Amino acid sequence: MGKIALITGVTGQDGSYLSELLLDKGYEVHGIIRRHSSISTERIEHLCNNRQIKNDKFKLHYGDLSDSSNINNLLCKIKPDEIYNLGAQSHVGVSFEVPEYTADVTGIGTLRLLEAIHMLKADTKFYQASTSELFGGLPKTAPQNENTMFYPKSPYGVAKLYSYWITVNYRESYDLFASNGILFNHESPRRGETFVTRKITRAVAGIANGSLDKLSLGNMNAKRDWGYAGDYVEGMWRILQQDKPSDYVLATGETHTVREFVELAFAEISIELEWQGQGVDEKGYDKKTGKLLVDVDPAFFRPAEVEILCGDPSRAQKELGWTRGVSFRDLVTMMVKSDIEKSGKVEYVSNYGFIEKIG
Repeated sequence: MGKIALITGVTGQDGSYLSELLLDKGYEVHGIIRRHSSISTERIEHLCNNRQIKNDKFKLHYGDLSDSSNINNLLCKIKPDEIYNLGAQSHVGVSFEVPEYTADVTGIGTLRLLEAIHMLKADTKFYQASTSELFGGLPKTAPQNENTMFYPKSPYGVAKLYSYWITVNYRESYDLFASNGILFNHESPRRGETFVTRKITRAVAGIANGSLDKLSLGNMNAKRDWGYAGDYVEGMWRILQQDKPSDYVLATGETHTVREFVELAFAEISIELEWQGQGVDEKGYDKKTGKLLVDVDPAFFRPAEVEILCGDPSRAQKELGWTRGVSFRDLVTMMVKSDIEKSGKVEYVSNYGFIEKIG
C-alpha cells in the first residue's frame, strides 16, 4: 500500500508541483484548501475541477492553519505518513501590511500542526517549509548554510523563524521526525502574480502584445538565489526520506540581481535594454527605439530591504543527493514563454522572439 501525504498550501506553486511528484511516486495525496467564494484551485485544475477529483488518489479538504480543531480532525481522519507544511501568508511585502495575520498563520499555524502530531501520538514525518528570508539582514555572511545565524527583516521572516525553531523544539522534545527545508527563492510559471519574477515576466508579455507600456519595480540591485520550484519539491521529498530528521538548505549557490532577471526576460522578446540613471532615477530603454520600458517606483521598496541572499546547498547535495536541474537562464525563458502564451495575443517562438497569432 502506498504512503499517504497531507499538504497544506496545496493550491500554491510548491503545493501543485509537490502533488504531482507524490502522485507519480504512488502516494495518496490529501490537500488542505481554504474556503473561498471564488475558485482558487487554478494550479491544480489538471488534478481536479471545482473539487471534482480527476485522480482517485488526490483528495481535497477544507481547512485553515488558524483552526486547531479542524487540523486535529483532519489528522485523525487522514492518518498521513507525511505532512508537508507549505501553507502560509508567504508574501514578504504583504507581511508588513498584515503582520498579525502573518504571525498567526505562518508562525503559530506550524505549532498547531506539530501539537496535533504530538497529542495524537502519530507516527508522522513532518516537513516545514522554511525560507532564505530567515537570514535576511546579514549580507556579509553569504553564501548562507545550515549554520549561518538568522536575522530576519520582515514580519514574514520573523514568523518563519518561529516556525523553524518550534519544529526543532518538537523534534528534540518529543522525538518527532520533524525537518526544516530552508529553501532559497524558487520560481516557475505557477508563481503568484504579485511576486517580482512573475511581475516581470507578465509585464514582458504585456509589452510584447501591446497591452502594457512599461514595467515599474523597486530595488533593482537586490540579489537573489533563484531556482526552479519543480526541482525544489524533489528536495522536500528527499528530506523526509532520510533515516533521521534534520534541516537542509536548498539553493543554487549563485546570485543574480533583479536587473539581470529583467534583462534576460526582455531578451526573450528580442529587446536589449539600455540603462540610464541610478537608484530611484534608474530607467531602462529599448536600445533600438529609445522607448522607456522600465522605471523604478519607491513605493515598491520594502521598509527593511534584504540586499543579498545566496545559499550553500553542499550538505543537501552530499546527504540528499539533490541538485538543481534548471539553470537561471532556462528558468527565465520558461516563465516568459508561459506568460506570453497565456496572454493569448502572441505566440512564443524559440528562445528569442514571438509572432502574432493568426485567426
